[in-house]
Parts: sequence; structure tokens; C-alpha cells
Amino acid sequence: MNELTQQYRINPKQMRNELKRFSLVYKFALDEMNTKINILKEEFIHIHDYNPIEHCNSRLKSPESIMKKVHRKNLNFSMESIRENIKDIAGIRIICPFITDVYKIGEMIEKQKDIELVEHIKNPKPNGYQSLHLIIKIPVFMSDRVEMVFVELQIRTIAMDFWASLEHKIYYKYDKDIPERIKKDLKDAALSAAELDLKMESINNEVVNLKAKDQDDDLQILNEALNSQKTNIQSVLNAFLVNVPNELKK
Repeated sequence: MNELTQQYRINPKQMRNELKRFSLVYKFALDEMNTKINILKEEFIHIHDYNPIEHCNSRLKSPESIMKKVHRKNLNFSMESIRENIKDIAGIRIICPFITDVYKIGEMIEKQKDIELVEHIKNPKPNGYQSLHLIIKIPVFMSDRVEMVFVELQIRTIAMDFWASLEHKIYYKYDKDIPERIKKDLKDAALSAAELDLKMESINNEVVNLKAKDQDDDLQILNEALNSQKTNIQSVLNAFLVNVPNELKK
């Protein structure tokens, strides 16, 4: 941090305070996105009787992390430069049970009218990591202005989140380049996690189909029972109405 402040000749306390004020709008953006995600989650639980969002968490880059990234990307130290070039100051991670849920939630977020999609990344990385990354802009309504703020969304399955979390811990324990054999093992583990996702998705689809079939069978039994009951009631009514003209019995 001291090297960075000397590079830009800015008082460390002044720089930290500037970044804290600057970061506040990103906190508000996280608050808005978390509200949107919670609304989706509540709707699915109470209306659709299913929840495609297992859990989610959010994070805001610290002033120190922002400055390190400014230095690493060789950017000018200005709020405008940071605002335009660093798109992951505010980040949200959404964990879903199944692969289809990942894309379902991503599509729902993209379709919201006040959200601007900036970047859509779904290709796996060389290390085997697979998830859906969205860079979006969301309006934050301040007292004197409206700011469009970048938010990074990572949408993963449970299996891929498990892999990514452990991979992160492994890399941070070893502060040098990871040996190639370990990189290969990590990639193999990522592919195994992807296979697990596909298997669990297949099992879930089969269970859904079985449940739908059971419901159809129950509905058919209920209809047959109601038709039988209707016939019995009609027979009783006809017995009581033996002296009534046939046209009135209909």
C-alpha cells in the first residue's frame, strides 16, 4: 500500500477515505441486487414450491484490493478510471442445486428491465472451472443523481462451488507457481465435479417425471371416483323422480 501511495503521491489516509466514499455506491448496488435475488427466491418458495437458489453471498473489494488491482492493471489513479476499468468491485455469488437452475436464474436476471448486461461469460477456464459469469450494470438512485454501477455475478452449482472454494484455498497456501501435476489433478477434479452435476441433473429429472406421472395417475383415479359418484347420485335422483316426466329429469 505504501508503494502505491508513493507512486501516486497521495496521502494514504486521504486515498483510503476517498476510496471508502467511492465504494459506498457499490455497497448500495449490492443491496439492490440482493433484494432482487431474495424476491426471486421467495417467489419460487411460496408460489412454485421449488427453490433454484441454494444460497448466495456478496462481497465488496476493500480499498487496498482496489489499489492493488489499479497497480496490477497499470491504470491511472482516478475515480473515473477505476469506475470504468474495474468491474468486480461489487460481487455476488449465487449457488444453485442444478445446472439448469444456473441458466434459469441468469436468464431471469438478464431480463429485468433496469439491468444492463455488459458481459456474459459461460466458457470453462483452462483449469476446468465452469460457471456462469455476468457483468451487469444496475442503477443506484442517490439523492442528487443516478449512477449505473458495475456488479459481477457468479452463478455456480453446489458441486462447482465446492471445487472452486477448495482450489482457491490450495492456491493461496502455496505462494509460488503450482506444479503442473497438481494443476492437472485440479482440472481432473473439476471435470469430475461437472460429471457429478450432470448425473445429479439426470436423477432430478427422472424424479420430476415420476412425480408428474404419479400426479397424473392420482388425478385419473380422482376423476373416475367423481364420475362414479356422479352416476350413483343420478341413480338416486332418478329413483325419487319416477313420476316426473323424463324431460325434467335431465
